[in-house]
Amino acid sequence: MQLVSFLNNLFKKDGFVLIDANSKKYIIGTPDKTKPLTLKLLDKNLHFKLLIDPDLYFGEAYTDGSLAIENGSLTDFLELAFKNIGRNETNNYGYILNKMRGTYRYFTNFNFAKRSKKNVAHHYDISDGLYELFLDSKMQYSCAYFKNENDTLETAQNNKINHIIKKLNLKPNQKVLDIGSGWGSLAIEIAKQSKCEVTGITLSENQYNYANKKVKENNLENQVQFKLADYRYLKEKFDRIVSVGMFEHVGRKFYKTFFKQVNNLLNDKGIALIHTIGSINEPRDPHPWITKYIFPGGYTPSMSEVMGPIEKSGLIISDLEVLRMHYAHTLRNWKERCIKNKTKIIEMFDEKFFRMWEFYLTSCEMKFKWGDQVVFQFQLTKNLTTAPNTRDYIY
Repeated sequence: MQLVSFLNNLFKKDGFVLIDANSKKYIIGTPDKTKPLTLKLLDKNLHFKLLIDPDLYFGEAYTDGSLAIENGSLTDFLELAFKNIGRNETNNYGYILNKMRGTYRYFTNFNFAKRSKKNVAHHYDISDGLYELFLDSKMQYSCAYFKNENDTLETAQNNKINHIIKKLNLKPNQKVLDIGSGWGSLAIEIAKQSKCEVTGITLSENQYNYANKKVKENNLENQVQFKLADYRYLKEKFDRIVSVGMFEHVGRKFYKTFFKQVNNLLNDKGIALIHTIGSINEPRDPHPWITKYIFPGGYTPSMSEVMGPIEKSGLIISDLEVLRMHYAHTLRNWKERCIKNKTKIIEMFDEKFFRMWEFYLTSCEMKFKWGDQVVFQFQLTKNLTTAPNTRDYIY
């Protein structure tokens, strides 16, 4: 079977037992001899589909139950797979398909305001109750900052908030804009810690309603306001601009628009901090399964794709940090919390949804652990003297 040849070429470290849909057994790589990890295919179509486009069809098969993993978990299998694949393409067919998808996405990845709102609703307006089951108490849905690998999720997310606040170098009474404010915790913490006036904008109605409720609970109505608004339509000026986990939804076609607007909204002595997932590889199209089921319109840029639009906007990169393993640790925590709450998630949705969500979190964890995904933090200013010359104010 051609699929077996492909898998044996791919898996050079360790291995597993493959049982095809005809119950025929194959040895892939060098699996454990006593209790080998086993992948069981339950649909004959997978013999061809996994050869042609494993990036798409493996996730679909796991979600709908047409493959099973024995003597191990999804984490075990994806850890093995990504450890072998690393930052590379899976096969020649995948390379060709990615090129074809790249051409298609080039002409279709136009995240205009109406489409952006629809894309956001697809993911963020599912259910606040779902996110409460696996996020920290402040509902931070972005990469945490682990000073130690064994930090709790709560500690690491607080570390992230404090790290960003320090980079913004805030002063009392400044006006701060949070683009993509989520469930509102960063804006609220900025207001509490710095005595600044904060405006948060989001396209998610669920997040907007949740954030406003939190503002009232914290008695910050005079300091914090949230708006259902697109960044492109803002007019007022701000002393500080922060955006965490939103740039991934901007779309390649709008990078120039985004940074030009940041420049327009930022005061001459202002500081902006853009926190985004990125790739350490050259530009390539996003993962097809993630695009289809999780983040329509999403894209994680390579560094080279961001530098040009920043330079053309007139902004200066005054500091740049690459966070490497932090998101792998974050996703591991989210995944473990989801598995712990499996019964509740199935009651909210169904078994298929749980398997989809488990695959989403686990595959992303492995992409950050073994693949090309990292987090970029860009500190941006309009001149060379706005931010301190050393990083002492951060650490």
